[in-house]
Amino acid sequence: MTAHIPTLDIHRFTHPASARDREAFVDELGVAYRTWGFAGIRHHGIPQALIDDSYEVFQRFFALPDGTKRCYHVPGSGGARGYTPFGVETAKGATHFDLKEFWHIGREIPDDSPYREAMPANVWPVEVDGFREKGYALYQALDALGAQVLAALALHIGLPEDWFADKTDSGNSILRPIHYPPIVDGDVPNERAGAHEDINLITLLVGASAAGLEVRSQQGGWVPFTSDADTIVVNIGDMLQRLTNHVYPSTTHRVVNPPGSDARKPRYSTPFFLHPNPDFLIDVLPSTVTDDNPSRYPQPITAQGYLEERLREIKLK
Repeated sequence: MTAHIPTLDIHRFTHPASARDREAFVDELGVAYRTWGFAGIRHHGIPQALIDDSYEVFQRFFALPDGTKRCYHVPGSGGARGYTPFGVETAKGATHFDLKEFWHIGREIPDDSPYREAMPANVWPVEVDGFREKGYALYQALDALGAQVLAALALHIGLPEDWFADKTDSGNSILRPIHYPPIVDGDVPNERAGAHEDINLITLLVGASAAGLEVRSQQGGWVPFTSDADTIVVNIGDMLQRLTNHVYPSTTHRVVNPPGSDARKPRYSTPFFLHPNPDFLIDVLPSTVTDDNPSRYPQPITAQGYLEERLREIKLK
């Protein structure tokens, strides 16, 4: 077990100096995910200016009056698009709700798409200039980076590099700008984000503005993971864990409340939850089934069916 969660240079995969260097990156990334379910990705190619501009418009939205923000809440949607108020989402099995509010941006698809029922149209706040342009540009950039990570992971488990391409090109992926407000009462039992695993294939976390993310190691301890400014944190979600029969584990993580005066400062972060196409059948890959690792999921399930099941568990539906 390594002492820390590794950060790797994806340039070695996208622009390798040699075939051997590319293969080494694939191996190192695979080991990181088998061990931690988490890794940092450097040289990802997403301009810092886009990240900064996106955060600026997200923060302007969260600074709006509560009544204005609630106009963008879509009841009964499971938070699929638009605004989800403070005090709603609750980690699976948790007693107390998370200390956060957030917004969801989804994939832009035509109205006659066969996925329209599962993927509603986006909602955009008219009060914040640039929200749509900057928010969706970041969505597209993270979607492209996620495809590169999945390509490397596919190679590591013996699949073709493009195996995920036609299974995620219309994925029900979500960009989630999050605001964790200042904590006035330091004795609250809630955490900013209770211990949980993500639902999707992989999650890409860009530009968290403060420490707080902790990852549970295989030994059961909590390991802080605050990435450098030029690093995007990428972790495995439950869908990929199920697809790979736990070869890639979906690791429990949380966002803890900061100590002392730092608790009275807001925190912002923006994860991108990369999902398969809604009708993709999550069925254990035969190559991941061995005598030592028999199939844990004899019954397949569609990505949309699995998503709806999990949204009910975390109180969004």
